[in-house]
Amino acid sequence: MLATALREHPPPPDGTALDLCTGSGLLAVQAALLGARTTAVDVLRRALVSARCNARLNGVRVRTRHGSLFSGLEGERFDTIVSNPPYLPAANDELPDRGPERAWDAGTDGRAVLDPLCEQVARYLRPGGQVLIVHSSVCGEQRTLDELAAHGLETDVVVRRRGPLGPLLRERVEDLWAAGVLPEGSFEEDIVIVRGRRPAAAA
Repeated sequence: MLATALREHPPPPDGTALDLCTGSGLLAVQAALLGARTTAVDVLRRALVSARCNARLNGVRVRTRHGSLFSGLEGERFDTIVSNPPYLPAANDELPDRGPERAWDAGTDGRAVLDPLCEQVARYLRPGGQVLIVHSSVCGEQRTLDELAAHGLETDVVVRRRGPLGPLLRERVEDLWAAGVLPEGSFEEDIVIVRGRRPAAAA
């Protein structure tokens, strides 16, 4: 879904792209296939190995960086930033430090990674650059839009897809009802891709 959105809103020719929380490297590879000089970041070293292998298999080059969000990227600017961060509401605010849960658990409101991402991302965008972030409606899409706008970005939702809760959220549905982030009795969510665009520099 996010790869499709990236193809529909690509970086400029010979532009630069950054994939945060790269995982398998899917989005980094897609950006590189579109011609962007691409960097992939993840806290898991295994994810970066996967991203490098998938880039090689697809005949493209992807620079990898080990770290959390923008660590080690100070002073760099990108035309396009994409992220599929951990965003599932969890039982507590302590982020897992091992196991597959690191890929999806993000605190009780699901925003432990989303909030710092929204707070920092504008500083890493070139004038006219964009960020594309995917997450569930149970994490508060309006909050994402508001936080990006508060840091000077023009915002919209470029994709919205309604469907049944995934298996992980289905297991936690009673907690979501209790927290008020999902109407009681509902078993559906919207998956949204939020875009933030930095205004182009004045002529």
